[in-house]
Amino acid sequence: MYIFIYNGDINMNFKNEQVAELIQLNEDLENYFSNTIIPQLFVDANLRLRKFTPPAMKQFVLKEDYIGLPLNDIKENFRYPNIINNISTVISTGKMLEKEIQTTDMRWYQMNILPYITRKDNQTNGVIITFVDITARIKDLKEQEKLIMEHELLLDQIAHDIKSPLAGLYLTCDLIKIMPENKSPKFKLMTENLERGLVNIKKVIYDLTESRWAEQKYQAAEELLDLPHILEDVRLALAPQIIASNVHISQNIEVSEINFARRKLRSVLYNLLSNAIKYTPADRTPDIKIHSYQEDGYMVIRIRDNGIGIEEEDIATIFEKFKRVTSSADGSGVGLYLVKSIVKNAKGKILVKSKLGHGSEFKVYLPL
Repeated sequence: MYIFIYNGDINMNFKNEQVAELIQLNEDLENYFSNTIIPQLFVDANLRLRKFTPPAMKQFVLKEDYIGLPLNDIKENFRYPNIINNISTVISTGKMLEKEIQTTDMRWYQMNILPYITRKDNQTNGVIITFVDITARIKDLKEQEKLIMEHELLLDQIAHDIKSPLAGLYLTCDLIKIMPENKSPKFKLMTENLERGLVNIKKVIYDLTESRWAEQKYQAAEELLDLPHILEDVRLALAPQIIASNVHISQNIEVSEINFARRKLRSVLYNLLSNAIKYTPADRTPDIKIHSYQEDGYMVIRIRDNGIGIEEEDIATIFEKFKRVTSSADGSGVGLYLVKSIVKNAKGKILVKSKLGHGSEFKVYLPL
């Protein structure tokens, strides 16, 4: 005996459930795309624009008509000529890529190109590109570097420039007191008032520059820092210069963690990298190599560049305040002075090797 079971209704119900689930997933995706505040693009393996979020329409002046077009036809909207090469690299390698770019409205974005992987065959079938606005962060980092420099220089001015004339006034007051023709009670009262005022001024200066100097000068709260994170902050702050000069920066981080003041370490690296870019000839692409390693209880951060180099007789003076050994680039002459002061007050040291026309090497030693 044979028993037949008709399952047509079961199959139909199953298919209906699948269709309903697909419709719901599509609704979820469309709602996400319509309401997200992050510019995002979907690009397929053939480098055609498949989809984009509304913010991308504003930031890159995209239109609905562009969907389905090759990216080659609209790449100018991104103000980043290498975007197609970067997408191709991610598709071929399956690895995420990060870049800073400037959009048509002159804002800065962190661009993340992520591989779109189909789970069925585990193949990269395109990319998803997201853009995070970092304009404010870049501006803040630049302002912080400026404030740090101004703050440290102000303390230096108080410490060195005010105390000298104050000592001169004390000496003058002492000389006046011993002059034989000035013995009247009124004159004596005036000199006492003058001396009392100088004592009060000296106390104020002492409070600013001596009793708290060790605590304030080049100091800030120390914390456990990750060197690559600090380098990322510096790279963002220097993003306009890096892109304008097509700078190549390579890193070899053997030692990454150190207890140090965040803004101080950032300021050291910012000034060294900024100089490496600034003092590279216009006909040469800046190539900067960063290497960190441990040596005799120090974290050593070595920065090599292919810039104009420094005359051997000038190396001893480059860390002096307001000292500039060349006028080939803009500068105030306080960047390296600040670097040396920060490193010295951290009980570290900095060594320099350079050859004119062949670049420089700075090695910063920070105690671990």
